[in-house]
Amino acid sequence: MVRIRLTRIGRKNAPAYRVVVTDKKSKVNGKFIEIIGSYNPTEDPKKITYNVDRYKYWTSVGAEPSDAIVKLIKGTYKFEHYDPKGKRAKKAEKLAKVKEPKEPKEKAVEAVEEPVVEENK
Repeated sequence: MVRIRLTRIGRKNAPAYRVVVTDKKSKVNGKFIEIIGSYNPTEDPKKITYNVDRYKYWTSVGAEPSDAIVKLIKGTYKFEHYDPKGKRAKKAEKLAKVKEPKEPKEKAVEAVEEPVVEENK
């Protein structure tokens, strides 16, 4: 069975993908039959380029596109960063919390009332 899917290239924290035609049993980054395009999720707007003629040829021959490829071509795919421990969510919460400004010590001293001393005559 032949499959059209993404294979990862690029460096750490800067993913880029190739759209490849490969055997279903091969590894994700293993051998492939043909490169038919590329996808770069880090660019804004997200950039996908692929050879339409080769895509149509491979699908007509019986190659099955992966879910991600189908969504990319339709334009409904959304790239999400892998976040195993929820670090990004915690960081966003910290930024969302706004600390109340502390009063300077000088004003705090002025705010304290001085005791009233009564004199006896």
